[in-house]
Formats: sequence, C-alpha cells, structure tokens
Amino acid sequence: MNAPSHRAGHVAVIGRPNVGKSTLINALVGAKVSIVSNRPQTTRHRLLGIATFDAGQLVLVDTPGLHREQGKATASAMHRWMNRAARGALEGVDAAMLVVRAGQWDEADSFAYEALRTAGLPVVLVVNQVDRLKDKSVLLPYLAQVSEGRDFAGVHPISALKRTGLEALVAALLALVPEQPPIYGEDEITDKSQRFLAGEMVREQLMRQLGKELPYATTVEIERFEVDETAKSGPLLRIGAVIWVERDGQKAIVIGKGGERLREIGAKARQHMERLFGARVFLETWVRVRQGWSDDEAALRAFGYHD
Repeated sequence: MNAPSHRAGHVAVIGRPNVGKSTLINALVGAKVSIVSNRPQTTRHRLLGIATFDAGQLVLVDTPGLHREQGKATASAMHRWMNRAARGALEGVDAAMLVVRAGQWDEADSFAYEALRTAGLPVVLVVNQVDRLKDKSVLLPYLAQVSEGRDFAGVHPISALKRTGLEALVAALLALVPEQPPIYGEDEITDKSQRFLAGEMVREQLMRQLGKELPYATTVEIERFEVDETAKSGPLLRIGAVIWVERDGQKAIVIGKGGERLREIGAKARQHMERLFGARVFLETWVRVRQGWSDDEAALRAFGYHD
C-alpha cells in the first residue's frame, strides 16, 4: 500500500475587519501568533501562521481586512497600506478562506469574495462564531442564502474561539494545496521574529484597553531586544518598547493617572510574551509623540510598515 500523501501550501485568510481571522489562525496554529482584540483593523501586517498536521502543513497568510477604497483624498496612508497588504496576500497562494460572521453578509463580504474570485483562487467559506447564534435554526437557511450564485470550494460553520468544526476545515483546505513535503520545520509557527511579536503583544494591549479612545492612533516600535544570559535563573529577555501617538493628549491617555494605565499595558503584554517565548521578560515602555504618523508614508516605513 502507498503511504498517505503529504500536502503543503499557502492559504490566504481574508475577510472584512473583526470577523475573527486572527483567532482562527491562532486556533489552527496552536499558538498565539496573531494579536486579537474586539476592535476592527487590529491586524496591520502580513503574517504567516504555520499550522502543521500529520497529513500536511497549511501556511496561513493573515492580513489586514480588505476595505473598499474611498479615494486617495480621504483614505489615510495607513488605510491604503493595509489594503495593499491584504491584496498582496493573494499572490502566490494556493487557496483562500473567506471568513464571515455567522448570520451576517453585506457589501463588504461581497467585496472580499469578488476580490478572491478575480484572483482565480478556490475559496472556502468559513462561517465563524456559530456559537453566538441564539437561534440555531437560522444557520442552514443563512448558509443556503450566502452560497447561492457563489462558487465556494466548501462551506464550513465553525467557532474559532471554541475550536469546533476545525478538523473538517483543515481536511478541506489540505485537499486544495499541492502534494509536497512540509515548507517549514515542524517546530516553526510563524515567519515573524520574536522582536516583531513583542511589538504586537504591546499593541494588542493598547487595542484592548484603549480601542474606543485611540482606535488607530498608536503604533509600537521595539527599540531594544536583548537576551541576557547572565541572569541567575536562566535567560532573560530585556525588551524596550516605544508607543508612538500623534498628539500630546493621546500620550496622557496612554500613560493614565499616575502612569497606572501604561503599567497595566506593560504587565499584560509581558505576561503574553513570557508564555509565547517560554522565557522571563523584563519589559520597559515609553510613550512618544510623532504628529500625523499614520498619514505619513515615511513614518510608516520607519515603523516597519513595508510593502
């Protein structure tokens, strides 16, 4: 008997903002490689999540949500960059997941679907957050409605948060990628460096704690990332993070009364870093002002937003 074939390939994860793309990637990878918050546009960078299974390997391309362009006069440099990153994720992939929220479908979802079909990719519809449907009887009619007139390679209701429905989804995705050996090593979970992930852990806490007050006005730059091998209790990561804002008033919001909010952001970020890196972390944070950074192409490049 022939041994079962091994499959490996790239799968783009596309959808409008805040439908749970990053939560899904983390669930498939089995580790936190993409930050999560309840605010739209949390994901800003193209990131690979590497999910390895007995039958194959899925290289999941996490991207910012696709947005319909409003014209250069109204779209910020950050907005335009995020759209370029999302569209760039479609290049060189074997298939795509279109992630939507159960019970919802609007023009933004249609826009994302058309972008995928234009790229000529097989599209698997992933209906996330089915656990949040109060009336489960509406699910089948909803699936029939969104599938009508659209050519999906598969339709999978799931809950990424509760990790239900993922086994069937993985099998369907592996069937769409080529027969070939693994692309990455079994112990690799992302293409991003620890330095990058450290910055994302800080930015996640900013989004979680300040999303309503400063939804898009902050970014994080890691100025220092050093491994201290001299510590008595084992390796210690010494990390220095600069939180950039656009105005002095925003700086005051991030710092909080008596520095309380900044300490809380740093403490939560450090805890996530220690779990992800498997090492103790000494984290220092500072808040600095650079006016208009989110609409400044040069500033975006300086802060690591590269095409």
